[in-house]
Amino acid sequence: MTFCKLRYLLGTLLFLAVHTAQAHPIPDIPVRGSFTTGGAASITVEVDPRCFEADPNTAPSLTYAIYQTLSGERKTELRRKATELVARSIDFIFEPVGRLQPEFQFEFTGSGRAALARDEDVVVLTGEWPTTIAAGLTGWKIRSTPTNKLSVVFQNVIDNRAHPRLAVLFPGETSFTLDLTGLSGVSPTAPTANAVTAAGNSGDAWATFRNFLRDGFFHVLPEGLDHILFVLGLFLLSRTWRPLLLQVTTFTVAHSVTLALATLGWVHIRSSIVEPLIALSIAAVALENIFHPRYTGWRLLVVFGFGLVHGLGFASGLGDRHLPAASLATGLVGFNLGVEAAQVAVITLAFLATTWLPDPVRYRRWIVIPGSAAIALTGLYWAVQRTLG
Repeated sequence: MTFCKLRYLLGTLLFLAVHTAQAHPIPDIPVRGSFTTGGAASITVEVDPRCFEADPNTAPSLTYAIYQTLSGERKTELRRKATELVARSIDFIFEPVGRLQPEFQFEFTGSGRAALARDEDVVVLTGEWPTTIAAGLTGWKIRSTPTNKLSVVFQNVIDNRAHPRLAVLFPGETSFTLDLTGLSGVSPTAPTANAVTAAGNSGDAWATFRNFLRDGFFHVLPEGLDHILFVLGLFLLSRTWRPLLLQVTTFTVAHSVTLALATLGWVHIRSSIVEPLIALSIAAVALENIFHPRYTGWRLLVVFGFGLVHGLGFASGLGDRHLPAASLATGLVGFNLGVEAAQVAVITLAFLATTWLPDPVRYRRWIVIPGSAAIALTGLYWAVQRTLG
């Protein structure tokens, strides 16, 4: 590798570091329908103010401490932006009527209407549209418009019970149609208490699984640069299959554990702690590639510990979905397998990109050392930025 190529590699990674140092999971727009036998209904949407920015991935969250300093004019402006964003991003379709635009009233809350108390609590805009189910209404669905740049999550509650099926929509996609037959209260075939449970058939479970499989994959490729660099750090220690397989398996087991625990709500650590630790883990494995290039059992312990931390980072992208109990296991498995598929893709691409250099001495001199140095510098830069952030 020439000096120019090495300088290009370092410059590229440092450029990415600067532009993703404050990276957070890209916010979704959750849409939740609540329906009650007899006709009462409401539709709510949740908008993270980061959605208003050109790059939501790097935009800082609106914390409760900052929110308390906002003027009345600024709060009014944010409500207006939320109304405009929802109107251009989501089509609300009620069958057989067609498209309707709900008139949402926005207020500032925590995610999932959580109370705001601590300075570090993240503030979102929650919009609600109280309505009724008109006689003859048979179902409803939503569509993420082609120009929408964010994912939309479609969830529902019927008679205070979460519907087991949900959908994560990418731009241009349409959700399944939720059956509302009989909920208006004037039909003789009003649904029983088993309606929601019956809806959770194997087809619904498979659809939820596929949704989260894809979501987990995209959470890494292309959105998870920090996770990509960590996996590349594992790859650069050795291209031989046994060390690579053991490291990847250990990492998978570790982050699967904390992903499940955090999503279930059994473990919670603030992102202000988790994100700098993830950055340090990237730097640590890269530096070890340079100064301790031999594979040992110690490496597996290090990878396992860092895997636990990365699982907490993944959970921030899944836990905010507030999955219903009936879909929790399916969503977890699908999301985790999606992450693993992306991880395998990263390793496969790295292997294919380095097959032109089979000589181990030159490979270490030209690829491992400069590549690990660039990754380490990126991780250290992120750690400082996220700590001071």
